[in-house]
Amino acid sequence: MSAALLTVRGLDAWYGRAQVLFGVDLEVGDGEVVALMGRNGAGKSTTMKSIMGLLGSRTGEIVFAGERIDAREPFRINRAGIGYVPEDRRIFTDLTVRENLDVGRRPPRPGAPSWSAERLYRLFPNLATMPDRLGGRMSGGEQQMLSVARTLMGNPRLVLLDEPSEGVAPVIVEQMADMIVALKKEGLSVLLSEQNVAFASAVSDRACVLEKGQLKFSGTMAALDADEAVRRQYLAV
Repeated sequence: MSAALLTVRGLDAWYGRAQVLFGVDLEVGDGEVVALMGRNGAGKSTTMKSIMGLLGSRTGEIVFAGERIDAREPFRINRAGIGYVPEDRRIFTDLTVRENLDVGRRPPRPGAPSWSAERLYRLFPNLATMPDRLGGRMSGGEQQMLSVARTLMGNPRLVLLDEPSEGVAPVIVEQMADMIVALKKEGLSVLLSEQNVAFASAVSDRACVLEKGQLKFSGTMAALDADEAVRRQYLAV
């Protein structure tokens, strides 16, 4: 694995008095795609929210690009170079595609790919056909693409993608896979929350499998593909 860009050690997290993460450890290398896998309720989204500082009750060490970020506010974590695409997308439905992209625009960042609307239209040809369409008049898959594109306008070094294949048409899932592979070629690092094993296998270098907030497997995607017992116990529906 390349040098770690993100390192998470001993991450515990709570919703109220209920503890939902228990000592989670993971790393994402520079230019690497890591799949965070597990069933619904395993703790994948909570892990991403904790990394982004969106969960107040958490402990552990989070290091990004050599600096501790676990005590920072979410906007400062974003400014450090982490982009976050939540599962519920959260685009601005009363703004056009072009305006949504403009909202996400930030200056170029050292060590990160630099994105413009024109480059993103090449990456997401569907969006190129509808720059003036309101977000609220787009399909779920189109909104998902726009959410990713808007995040990339911030020129992050690492993107957290929460369930990008969930609830979208198969053709969009295929386009999302192509997009992640293209981002990796650009040198971008991705932490991908995913239940779809085939999708994760197609795009990821390594996998971390969670069950009830605990890390049960960490290794290469090839090792996970070969370990039928782990897949049956923690990933089978």
